[in-house]
Amino acid sequence: MHIKVLGPMTKQCELLLQNAAIAAKKLKCHAEFERVNDLRRVVAYGVMALPALVIDEKVVAGGSVLPVEEIMEIIRHLN
Repeated sequence: MHIKVLGPMTKQCELLLQNAAIAAKKLKCHAEFERVNDLRRVVAYGVMALPALVIDEKVVAGGSVLPVEEIMEIIRHLN
């Protein structure tokens, strides 16, 4: 699983990345994490609000910091 956080690495972006890492760990999922702050790459995903969460190239959230439990539910749904 490849998890990306799109955004300029503000506190919200860092928190979203941390929550995603905790969620993957709790679910015992092997995941690679990537921070994407290059504007061209961010725009290519078509997101309207940051931070955004992308799992396996699918934008699953944008504009808020999802709690760990919600990210866990998204991961379960995608698997």
